[in-house]
Amino acid sequence: MSTLSSSKKPPVKTEHILIGALLRVPAQAIHRRLINELGAAGFDGLSLPHLAVLQFPGPDGVRPGALAKRAGISKQAMNQLLRSLENLGYVVRSDLQNEGSARVVRLTKRGHAIYAKMVDILHDIEREWSVELGPKRFAQLKELLAVVWESPLVR
Repeated sequence: MSTLSSSKKPPVKTEHILIGALLRVPAQAIHRRLINELGAAGFDGLSLPHLAVLQFPGPDGVRPGALAKRAGISKQAMNQLLRSLENLGYVVRSDLQNEGSARVVRLTKRGHAIYAKMVDILHDIEREWSVELGPKRFAQLKELLAVVWESPLVR
């Protein structure tokens, strides 16, 4: 049975579902799958909030404040996530030379490995969705989302 259509409920009419839910529900399913498969692959200790740090394009070489802004969370919350990921061996924070107290996040070897595994999982998800929707419709979905990604609607 297909992963996207395994529900036995009748389909809900799209005009009754607001865009937020149409985007949120698939994103949450992807996040849960990432956490589950990363854990199964030996990347222990991760939780859903950690994905705010590890999300595309990744944290390597980025300042904590910029990561917080990207994730839409406070600097304090981001620093808690970074501390947790440091304790798990995925990232380190280091001082930027000649920039006073400025810090930058760097992926460790383990951090690069988890990021690569995340990309592999996401490619698997894309293949599955392409089969479920059909290659043409899946390509259209990605194209439309890319238009939204580049538009002022999301800025």
